Amino acid sequence: MVTSSEFGFEAFGLVKRFGRTTALDGVDLAAPAGTVLGVLGPNGAGKTTAVRVLATLLRPDAGRAAVGGHDVVRDAARVRRLIALAGQHATVDDELTGLANLVLVGRLLDLRRADAVARARELLDRFDLTEAAGRRVATYSGGMRRRLDLAASLVGRPRVLFLDEPSAGLDPGRRDELWRTVRRLRDDGVTVLLTTQYLEEADALADTVAVVDRGRVVACDTPAALKRVVGGQTLAVRPADPSDAPAVADLLARVAGRPADRAGGELVVPVDGDAVLLDAARALRDRDITVAEFALRLPSLDEVFHALVGSTKEAA
Repeated sequence: MVTSSEFGFEAFGLVKRFGRTTALDGVDLAAPAGTVLGVLGPNGAGKTTAVRVLATLLRPDAGRAAVGGHDVVRDAARVRRLIALAGQHATVDDELTGLANLVLVGRLLDLRRADAVARARELLDRFDLTEAAGRRVATYSGGMRRRLDLAASLVGRPRVLFLDEPSAGLDPGRRDELWRTVRRLRDDGVTVLLTTQYLEEADALADTVAVVDRGRVVACDTPAALKRVVGGQTLAVRPADPSDAPAVADLLARVAGRPADRAGGELVVPVDGDAVLLDAARALRDRDITVAEFALRLPSLDEVFHALVGSTKEAA
């Protein structure tokens, strides 16, 4: 059993209303220390509201939440010492240089000037901003501003980091750099809550994924477990010689007990377990059929997301 002190953060039954709109309707979220929780959901699902409650920026109307064992309402000042937040929009000062922005954050966190400068230079190097360190942020591109904002969130070496759609505005290369940074932070024991619209990002980074819709958590598990629950497994075979496709379709139908579908040059069939993989491999060998691709696939996280969110809309 994981005790409260071993959690990076946890929330139980969070409710938050804005007039007649219920943004959070009994949300439970938790992540053990040193893990990444991915939070997925359509716009307006309540993701950012949950982050703002955990970051002490909003008081919940009901429920409770804690970071590092400290209540976000009663011990808000202590919680703020443990956390950092990078929101959807960069919050750096356009009139200061990149270096000055990070040094300012360090000084506000009570670092000595020399330590603040050293930490700022370390982060500028990590985010590939050293050459732009002396330039005013107003001259930065959108991606550079985003990277600087992420660097600013790390100045105080937080134990818990809230990343609200951190990849917004980043090109694929910079997104990969961000992913590497998140993995390093997790390896260093930092707990990360990541909200994202990029489902492949949650699949790549999250130890656990929570799907939020209409202010409620509709599913929460590992990415692999969510995929199994929603869609089962699919065996895909691409014969090296396209003329072998009819023979491959026939043997897949026999080993899987259902007809195979054609998807481009692939033959695809739903399967109920890993044993079919071995049966299909033996059948292909016995027929002396060479394949260019042979894979057992889980559904994508995109399929999981749309299935879960779609089911809540149908039930409404």
